[in-house]
Amino acid sequence: VQFVESGGGLVQPGGSLRLSCAVSGIIFSSETMYWYRQAPGKQHELVAIITAGESTNYADLVKGRFTISRDNAKNTVYLQMNSLKPEDTAVYYCNTAYWRLSVWGQGTQVTVSS
Repeated sequence: VQFVESGGGLVQPGGSLRLSCAVSGIIFSSETMYWYRQAPGKQHELVAIITAGESTNYADLVKGRFTISRDNAKNTVYLQMNSLKPEDTAVYYCNTAYWRLSVWGQGTQVTVSS
C-alpha cells in the first residue's frame, strides 16, 4: 500500500488549500478514508472521514471549514480547506483504519501564517 499526499504550502490566515492523496495497493473504492494531521510535538489528530458510500464526518475544530471528497476513478481522496487558521498548521496525511497501524505516507506540510 502507498499513500502520496500533496497540495500543502504556506498560506495566510483566512486562505484556502486543496490537499490530494493518491492511494495504491488497496481496493480504494471499498475503503473508508481518513485525513489526519500532526502538529509538531503532538500525536496524529483525526480531521475528516469519508466512507465508501461518501458519508462524511469532521472533527469539531474543522467542521464548516474543511470538506473531504473522493474520486474512485483516480484512487484519490481530497481535503478542501477554507478559512484556514494558524492552528491548522501541521503535516497532513491520509490513511485507512487498517493501514494507519503500520504504513504512513510522507504527508504534506500546511503552514498558516501571515
